Amino acid sequence: MSDKKDLLIELGTEELPPKALKGLAQAFKNGVAKGLDDADLSYETIKSYATPRRLALVIKQLSTTSPDKSVQRRGPALQAAFDDEGCPTKAARGFAKSCNVEVEQLSKLETDKGAWLAYTVAEKGKPSAALIPAIFQTALDKLPIPKRMHWGDLDAMFVRPVHWAILLLGDEVIHANILSVSTSNYTRGHRFHKPQRLTVTAPSEYEKLLAEQGMVIADFDKRKDLIHQQIIDAAVKTGGKAVIDPELLDEVTSMVEWPQVIVGEFEKHYLDVPAEALISAMKKHQKYFHIMDSNEQLMPYFITISNIQSSDPEQIKKGNERVIRPRLSDANFFWSQDKKTPLENKLERLKSVVFQNKLGTVYDKTQRVTELAAIIAEALNTDVSLAKRAAQLAKCDLMSEMVNEFPDLQGIMGRYYAANDGEDEAVAVALDEQYMPRFSGDQTPSSATGQALSIAERIDTLMGIFALGQIPSGDKDPFALRRAALGLLRTIIENKLVLDIPAILKHSAALFPVKINAAEACEPVYKFMLDRLKGYFADQAISTDVFDSVVALTPAQPYDFACRIEAVSQFKRLEAAESLAAANKRIANILKKLDGIIPTEINSDLFTEDAEKHLAEQLNSVSKRVEPLLAQSLYTQALTELSELRAVVDTFFDDVMVMTDDEALKNNRIALLGQLQGHFMQVADLSLLQSTIVE
Repeated sequence: MSDKKDLLIELGTEELPPKALKGLAQAFKNGVAKGLDDADLSYETIKSYATPRRLALVIKQLSTTSPDKSVQRRGPALQAAFDDEGCPTKAARGFAKSCNVEVEQLSKLETDKGAWLAYTVAEKGKPSAALIPAIFQTALDKLPIPKRMHWGDLDAMFVRPVHWAILLLGDEVIHANILSVSTSNYTRGHRFHKPQRLTVTAPSEYEKLLAEQGMVIADFDKRKDLIHQQIIDAAVKTGGKAVIDPELLDEVTSMVEWPQVIVGEFEKHYLDVPAEALISAMKKHQKYFHIMDSNEQLMPYFITISNIQSSDPEQIKKGNERVIRPRLSDANFFWSQDKKTPLENKLERLKSVVFQNKLGTVYDKTQRVTELAAIIAEALNTDVSLAKRAAQLAKCDLMSEMVNEFPDLQGIMGRYYAANDGEDEAVAVALDEQYMPRFSGDQTPSSATGQALSIAERIDTLMGIFALGQIPSGDKDPFALRRAALGLLRTIIENKLVLDIPAILKHSAALFPVKINAAEACEPVYKFMLDRLKGYFADQAISTDVFDSVVALTPAQPYDFACRIEAVSQFKRLEAAESLAAANKRIANILKKLDGIIPTEINSDLFTEDAEKHLAEQLNSVSKRVEPLLAQSLYTQALTELSELRAVVDTFFDDVMVMTDDEALKNNRIALLGQLQGHFMQVADLSLLQSTIVE
């Protein structure tokens, strides 16, 4: 049995890109793990470490050799390996020679697909020390790095210059050359506090050594948790609560090795500027965390994380305050200047901003969205004039100084400027809500005007880009059409809006220039939306068969689609579901085999069996209760009522021969089954349901 030893792999570099560090660390871990698995090197655990200056792994109890194994080589097929007299052919002799054996020493390999000559050779296991350097290098080569760089006069390429590398198996260094650096057991501590070399005597000592002698917290998650707690504690001392953005926390964690919290202040008069602008200046430019009071109002403090344990932290505090002040002053200036010109006056300037070469300018898009928002507002029974006004002003804040400096504030600043201009509150709110949901899990627009504008904006983009044939494929989606489709579907479903999407798509198509021929995009766009719905419901643990049963009817209204999904999901839990789903499949199979027009007229005088009489009676009775429920889209209640037919349906199939030789009887029974199926098909195609779970 192979011995087991711990392995340490470390790559020391110049500061790695903060936003990429976490992903690089995970990809590096996955790459090394795959390399070990491919080499049949077993291990217990693999632990990842990542700081601005290093990627490292500690692999516990790694096999020191790969196992011996038998490798079977397959040669020519038997029929090609021997002639009619049983003598080996040139193919057989050539294969034997390549294996350094005689033909007689070859074996036969028989499978379902035929028989071949074969040769099995015992392959000795290899020392892991001989395999690991290549695994290390391959993992580095496959890291998701868009652009690699050279440094000095070396041939090596990486995301940042490399300064040291460690390959330590147990207490022995595996000597290799990685990215033009010779491996050793030397690491380095904090760039400023402990820049000297530190000798790692054993992989298990790596993390402790860096923490105690190097002033480096190598574990990304431990460092992140420490920073998180430091921020919370620091905010409490100001009397407020820190707002901790997870992405910003990850980025800051990727920028420091020995985190130290610093609380800074800024002048209170800056609080007259919209809080979102100040927060954006702090977060985007300086990577600061902001603090809110008990009333959710911004406080004149910020929190930054230093990578230096200073003997005079007050100097770091003052330095950061000096840096942030010009940013806040800029925001204050932009706010003051932008308010001097009403949003409406910026509309004409949109004529100079291209949305898409063939689709025209943002001004052109604004006019289309205005008309479409009015149509949607009318369908939602909300104020059409407010929807049109909001659409006209929707993109005007793109021409403001503030949004030019802070693009992430588009819509948000529109709301502030509209309020400052005295616009209707519904219009101002809609300018912000048009971009909702901005990201996965974000809230959807809550106002009717905002909903109309948000939906119109996204549909116009989808229709225009699809009409040009620029349909997203793979990971290419430059206009974020997937996000746009999911966003508008969420807005409709989660706000229970009654909207006929195919009809709205047709209205949208008519607003484009004739040369665009947008009408042809209606069907592909709706199919694209339905594909997004599949993922949306999958995230809610809706099974594929339930989705398929509803999408088979291609409902025109997304909220109606969601109601049907809920109803079928509830139906699957009923005791009768299994039997009725099977019955629907059986009916579908029967009807599928028929040629010509399917009979629909039922003649009660032709009933000869009690089972078909009872089915007709029960179906008539249930129909009277179900029809008003379906008219109100109460699908769950409708399917519950229809589930009462289970017994008579089971008896019918047990006692009645549908495909009898008597043509009149057969057609009458087919018409009865067609009517039964028709009631279920008003909700979903239950024949597509798989086996159910009875609770």
